[in-house]
Amino acid sequence: MSKFLKSDGARTVMASLLSILIGLAAGGVIILLVGLSNPDLSIKSIWEGIRLACFGLFSTGRNAAGNLSFGFNPTSIGNLLFRATPLIMTGLSVALAYKTGLFNIGAPGQYLMGTMTTLFIALSIPSSSANPAFAELMGTTGAATPAWLVWVLAFLGGMIAGAVWGAIPGMLKALLNINEVLACIMTNWIAANLVTWAFDSSMLKNSIENSKLGYIYKTSFNGVETAKLGLDKVFPGSQVNAGILVAIAFAVLVYILMNKTTLGYELKACGANRFAARYAGIRDKRNIVLSMALAGGLAGVGGSLYYLAGNTEFFWSTYQSLPAVGFNGIPVALLAASNPIAVIFSGAFLSMLDICGQQLTALTGYNEYITDVIIAVIVYLSAFALLMKTLLGGRAKKAAAAPSEPAKAEAGKEKVAQ
Repeated sequence: MSKFLKSDGARTVMASLLSILIGLAAGGVIILLVGLSNPDLSIKSIWEGIRLACFGLFSTGRNAAGNLSFGFNPTSIGNLLFRATPLIMTGLSVALAYKTGLFNIGAPGQYLMGTMTTLFIALSIPSSSANPAFAELMGTTGAATPAWLVWVLAFLGGMIAGAVWGAIPGMLKALLNINEVLACIMTNWIAANLVTWAFDSSMLKNSIENSKLGYIYKTSFNGVETAKLGLDKVFPGSQVNAGILVAIAFAVLVYILMNKTTLGYELKACGANRFAARYAGIRDKRNIVLSMALAGGLAGVGGSLYYLAGNTEFFWSTYQSLPAVGFNGIPVALLAASNPIAVIFSGAFLSMLDICGQQLTALTGYNEYITDVIIAVIVYLSAFALLMKTLLGGRAKKAAAAPSEPAKAEAGKEKVAQ
């Protein structure tokens, strides 16, 4: 057991769990301070705020007496799985690039490009299941293209668009040695303005629902949406669909790629030491571009799965801000120590905190941004925990290499005898 606890994997898990516990404790302290400084908030509300920040996922509202009630909440759990889907994909994007020695801060731009391509394909190809009003508006009445085929084309298009956009900073890094962080920041804002211009010039802005004029049509208007495979029955009232299963499948595939294939070994070798990998005959430039392309494709899939749900709306004025889900892939990957399987759980955890924040706002006098503070603390502690894990690992190696005191004494006796 002690040997297991000293292993690298166990120390990584313990470091992440400790970061989570300290982050939740920090959130509790903030709720306490806000409650004590606000005369409108009572001691009871402080306790309620702390409970919701930690267990809001299981909140079922307030009972007849006005007290918080908790239990199995299928709607919240289903929404957690739905919101975790793009987080898992952007987390995988950042984790894969990090494993190859690159920091992919371009996931927001890649996510946007995947979103744009997906929506254009999903809404532009006539579908046999389209809403009659939408089909008449687009002039596609009587079209016979199966909705599932449009979905597949839109999904693949989003993945390819993200991969192409991710390959751009990869090529700049490989061919011109331009730092990938700077290149990713550049491509992020180019993507934001490009997406805004493309949708502003298109016919896809929602003109059927008068209250949605600033939004692009939902893909369900064209009859294109991700299958639910019975998950809506298990989690009634939620937005959950089979997208979460696709995200989990991608996490498993990335794990196999990075740990069980020659390509994964080459990618990690380039990340460990690009020049040594080149000396060993590995094509480092190709692998750098390929790594960023794969990372971009994963982020593009995140955008595709989110907007192919059929019930999500895209606000076309994206130049105002980059999508937060792209940047949130960084804490997801960091908390998971860039392990593809762990990304599934860290993505679900951050999604849970988001739902807890909404419950906090809806049921108490506290603001949901308290959960953002919790996430920020966890992120910083995760980075610190990785550093501490490295230091502890170094000390353990030194301790193992150094001879024990009895061994030193025995060696001394042998020396004297000689």
